[in-house]
Amino acid sequence: MDKNQLRENALFYHAKGRPGKIEVIPTKETANQRDLSLAYSPGVAEPCLDIAKDVSDVYRYTAKGNLVAVISNGTAVLGLGDIGPEASKPVMEGKGLLFKIYADIDCFDLELNTKNIDEFVRTVKILEPTFGGVNLEDISAPACFEIEERLKQELNIPVMHDDQHGTAIISGAALLNALELVEKDIAKVKIVVNGAGASAISCTRIYVSLGAKKENIFMYDSKGLIHPERQDLDGKKAEFINGSVPASTSLSDILHGADVFIGLSKGNVLNQEMVKHMAPNCVIFAMANPTPEISYEDATEARPDCIMATGRSDYPNQVNNVLGFPYIFRGALDVRASEINEAMKLAAVYALAELAKKPVPDIVNMAYGNINLKFGRDYIIPKPVDPRLISTVAPAVAKAAMDSGIAQNPITDWEQYGIELSKRLGHDNTLSKFIETKAKQQLKRVVFVDAENISVLKAAQVVIEEHIAQPIFLGNRAKIEALIRELDLNLGNVEIIDPHTPANEEQQRRFQQYSIAFHEKRKRKGVTLHEAEDFMRSRSYYGAMMVEAGDADAMIGGLTKKYPYTIRPALQIIGPRKGVNKVASMHILTTRSGPLFLADTTINHHLTSEDIADITELVAEQVRSFNIEPRIGMITYSNFGSVPKGESAMLMRKATAILHQRHPDWIVDGEMQAHLALNAELLEKYYPFSKLAGKKANTLIFPSLSAANISYNLLSQAANMEIIGPVLLGLKKPVHILQLGASVRQIVDMVGIAAIHAQELSRKK
Repeated sequence: MDKNQLRENALFYHAKGRPGKIEVIPTKETANQRDLSLAYSPGVAEPCLDIAKDVSDVYRYTAKGNLVAVISNGTAVLGLGDIGPEASKPVMEGKGLLFKIYADIDCFDLELNTKNIDEFVRTVKILEPTFGGVNLEDISAPACFEIEERLKQELNIPVMHDDQHGTAIISGAALLNALELVEKDIAKVKIVVNGAGASAISCTRIYVSLGAKKENIFMYDSKGLIHPERQDLDGKKAEFINGSVPASTSLSDILHGADVFIGLSKGNVLNQEMVKHMAPNCVIFAMANPTPEISYEDATEARPDCIMATGRSDYPNQVNNVLGFPYIFRGALDVRASEINEAMKLAAVYALAELAKKPVPDIVNMAYGNINLKFGRDYIIPKPVDPRLISTVAPAVAKAAMDSGIAQNPITDWEQYGIELSKRLGHDNTLSKFIETKAKQQLKRVVFVDAENISVLKAAQVVIEEHIAQPIFLGNRAKIEALIRELDLNLGNVEIIDPHTPANEEQQRRFQQYSIAFHEKRKRKGVTLHEAEDFMRSRSYYGAMMVEAGDADAMIGGLTKKYPYTIRPALQIIGPRKGVNKVASMHILTTRSGPLFLADTTINHHLTSEDIADITELVAEQVRSFNIEPRIGMITYSNFGSVPKGESAMLMRKATAILHQRHPDWIVDGEMQAHLALNAELLEKYYPFSKLAGKKANTLIFPSLSAANISYNLLSQAANMEIIGPVLLGLKKPVHILQLGASVRQIVDMVGIAAIHAQELSRKK
């Protein structure tokens, strides 16, 4: 994405719909006057009186215990510098968003219009009753050091300046593992640190806490080595003075024989010649973003024996702060720690380092397309999609707080705490990431039937930029190119085909080939060759034929046409795969507790119990492909025979019996009402014999197209849930049909699913 496109897309993203990225929503019922009388006057007086008697009850009756303030004065925003508090607000909202999606921590962002340290500290101090913790963000050095130190002394809630400590914690874990792999002692290695800002100082401090010796550390700022002869050292730089070499020693010279390079400065300050002189099996952490101090390619070409880490997600060993701060605050809040101390930070370091050595979950391996991802030179720190982070780092931090004597609410049942952590986050935030990351592993050609549509073209831009798939456009070339210019998109040399008017000899040959092939398929259904040519002028037929002929790997269509116009060509040309009696579809709804899979939502009108069992098997197969174990509820109006008669009740009762016979080990049960399937406690209370008892269903199978279609549409609109789908199941080759009015995000998700299906087909071949 070039600069102009990035600017346009980012501005549109932040301004569309409700401006900004976060909102406040109620957590209690507010449906009637009784609810409101409890939420506010007169009922609210009761918790107020209890808190007045015992101030610690504020954690029992309010959101304080799960509320973090993200606070900045805008003096050091990302790489933008001192741009002011208002300009920093999008970043602070973004930080709050990360807290929520990774650790279920609520946030208020506060932008303070002051550079006065006393004023800043005083403002935060008087806000202490509101928050359970304070995350300081994007405050320039050296003020950030004093602000954090004073707030830690004066507040009785956890405070952390993530710019200082986030990178330190993650890179500390990476350094421990890298040195273990190359069999070097941290107490003996020569470390060169390029950069002397808040992050560099904090990183170097934590390396010392991990065992590095100051006499072996050489720190550089923009003016050279931090040396006793320097008279211009401000802030905390003097902490890492090293006079064992002349003050004039250059970065290039100091790297001779160095074991470790830590880059926290700017891009391209290292070259291949410089790293060639480092010690054998050197460790290079080039963490400047977006351009590292040396590129991954240059470093590994010059030094094939090095272990390389960057701040970028498109290379191995990404040092990403999101591996740390959400879970550090989660653990600190859960034990009501009075601060975040060194022991808690080190606990996070060791927890991350150990997690990288454990077998990698399938969901991570699958997301990164590497079934052999394991501890080694290209995997020294966990991946951000690892679902174990919250249950690994948060408990380690909480335990360190307890061992340090600063936990005001110690955890007594660690097993129950682990369950609570796992319940906080479902797979709703990871599913789209999983789809996108897995699709990237093997680029597939996806034909876009509705390329004359603005949303489709914008989605194609994302697909190209994120390397999710290689688009092929069907439609009028002039119209498509005009829209691309109007939208100022950069789609490269994407292939555009107009089935109405083939543009060259190759396209004419392909048109005739498709027409003949379609005629062969349908000639005994009354289709003449002339009619076959007419069909091929339809983009839906042409696109399906491209997939059938192997000229594309998958097809996406239906955004601007009624559903049958797209599904019919797919069924006529591609058809069901061997052993599939009913092609079906499902929708995915994203909920707070994870994705909810619903079927059959778009295709089959009249079903037998056997049909429903077959469709359930297709859905279960697809759910497992996302590395999620299906827990299936067979939904109707009856509960386990509570209504003896009734067509849909009998249908689902028999379908359940068929599935129990075919798959006795599956978690599937019914017939049951939807609310029971989604309420594990209620189901266990009244129907403890059920295979779903104590488990919340994540997959719902309905007795009719009408019930399924109404359910997903109602839930998506009334509950404002994001949807993915419809996902077609059971075809020989991947064709997917977009929801009418699908958003750019939904189109991208569907392209990702189509690409994954194409990858799976390639593997089977």
